[in-house]
Amino acid sequence: MPQRFAIYYAPDANDVLWDRATIWLGSDPANSALIEGGVAGIERTRLLNLTQSAGRYGFHATIKPPMALATGRTEAELHAALEDFAAATAPVTLGPLHIASLDGFLALLPQPGNAALQDFAALVVERFEPFRAPLDSRSRAARAANGLSERQLELLDAYGYPYVLEQFQFHMTLTDRLNDEDHRELLDAARTWFGPVLDEEFTLDRLALYHEPEGGLRFRRIADFMLRG
Repeated sequence: MPQRFAIYYAPDANDVLWDRATIWLGSDPANSALIEGGVAGIERTRLLNLTQSAGRYGFHATIKPPMALATGRTEAELHAALEDFAAATAPVTLGPLHIASLDGFLALLPQPGNAALQDFAALVVERFEPFRAPLDSRSRAARAANGLSERQLELLDAYGYPYVLEQFQFHMTLTDRLNDEDHRELLDAARTWFGPVLDEEFTLDRLALYHEPEGGLRFRRIADFMLRG
């Protein structure tokens, strides 16, 4: 699989949320570091087993999903386009976050009904679509096999991902899919571990560019673009 780039939101690397999330997931994609030690009473090896996929992608909220670059497009052009977009686009208020179950995994979510957030995410998806290479048939078939609705299949074919535009839901993933027993334990642990930041007001103040150098490797956070519009 060729290298891929993803346009995410992630908090400042000095923010308490980033610090707690990277310790929880056991990796820091901003500096490629793996993190040792237990979290919130859960043994590290067990927690890593329940967060393998989340840890590989790195702490983030997906805005424009991972994509191979279209033929003729370069990483430098993507950086320049992100800089131009960020300079002209205002931050979006998220408000406080809460921990909830989303399709079987735990995630940090804002309160629903944020029209400005939905519009922002749709704008990013549309604006950077020219940088995306089409999905190969194997990747498309794997996505389509996940019980998608007719509308989600339309979005998959149009944008390479089914959960965009009106299907988008902002979330910051904390675990892989969990069985009922693991869900109960990790939900309690996550609420304790992230409790100090759950009452804070958050703002989507930047886009973060993540890079997967080769299929299956960990994503790295390679650049931030502050929203200054």
